[in-house]
Formats: sequence, structure tokens, C-alpha cells
Amino acid sequence: GGRMERGGRRRGEAPEEAAERGRMKRTIIKDWKTRLSYFLQNSSNSTKMKSKKVAKQCTYFRPSPEEAQLWSEAFDELLANKYGLAAFRAFLKSEFCEENIEFWLACEDFKKTKSPQKLTSKAKKIYNDFIEKEAPKEINIDFQTKNMIAQNIQEATHTCFSAAQKRVYSLMENNSYPRFLESEFYQELCKKTPITRAAQGT
Repeated sequence: GGRMERGGRRRGEAPEEAAERGRMKRTIIKDWKTRLSYFLQNSSNSTKMKSKKVAKQCTYFRPSPEEAQLWSEAFDELLANKYGLAAFRAFLKSEFCEENIEFWLACEDFKKTKSPQKLTSKAKKIYNDFIEKEAPKEINIDFQTKNMIAQNIQEATHTCFSAAQKRVYSLMENNSYPRFLESEFYQELCKKTPITRAAQGT
């Protein structure tokens, strides 16, 4: 396609390191396509699944082309669909930025937390995982927002991470989401394929 590899070679990176990184990215892309095609294959033959896996697997029914097309109308439509969310997470993994969706999901869970004790411990965990400098899944937010969170989690409230969550949401909506919609996998889901409706059952 003539488009330059995103990010290209990193500063101070030897050519063999860059090549290794390229190989890794290809492997991850292959991996997410494999996992998602696994969801597709199993959406119509859940009877072969072990009984305890069936309930979990049901959430990954292949969406109809009409359903999949809805995801392109609004980012929220994609996030609200279990299959869509799984597909988007796998796509972000292939782009090395899955920390964004993981942070967003952690914030959604955090906002539903009722107990004040749990609120404080979850706030600290989110801070340690995503916010502090050198955090294992550090998200890309400005210094000011990070500082504000550091102060707020001392007495955690449901709005501790609101500003950061909005920033990450808009980052995904404006960057990763349009690329996901152009991806081969998503285009494939939107095609009308002659699969029998009977196989999906009700």
C-alpha cells in the first residue's frame, strides 16, 4: 500500500532490532486474526464445546453484517457489543496500544464500585497499573492530569479518573477506531456471507 510502517524505526534502535519488532508485530496481527476466526468458527458449533465453556462462548456469536455495520456509526456501538469489544481489543493488541482499552474498561468497572474500601483499593491499582511513571501499562496522558489523579486517589471518588478516561476515549475514537474500521477483519464481518441462520439457533 506504500504507506509507511507506523512509527518506523525507533530512535537509537539497531536495524536488526527494528526488524525483530516488525516480525513481532506481524505475529501479533496473525494471532488476533486467528483468535477472531476461532470465535467465528465456534459461533455455529457450540454443541462441540465443553458444557462449562458454552455460556461464555455464547457472548461471541458472530454478528450479522447489519450488526457489524452499526459499529461504524458510533464508537459507543462498538464498545457496547461484546464481540465488537473483543475484536477491537485484539486489534489494539496488534497495534501495541491495548493499554488504552484496558484502562477504559478498568474505569468503567471502577465507576460501578459501591464499597468505599473497594473504591480506594481499585483506585490505587488503576494508578499503579496505568498512571504512574513507568507503570506496566502506562497510558499517554499529560503531566497535569497525572498529578491531579495522584492527589484525588488519596480520598477516592467515582470521578477520580474521569478526565483521563475522556482523554483515552477520544484518543481511541480519533486514532485506533478509524483504523479498525478499515481493517481487513472488520470489512470481512460487514460482507453478507451465505451462512445459514438455522446454525446460529435462538
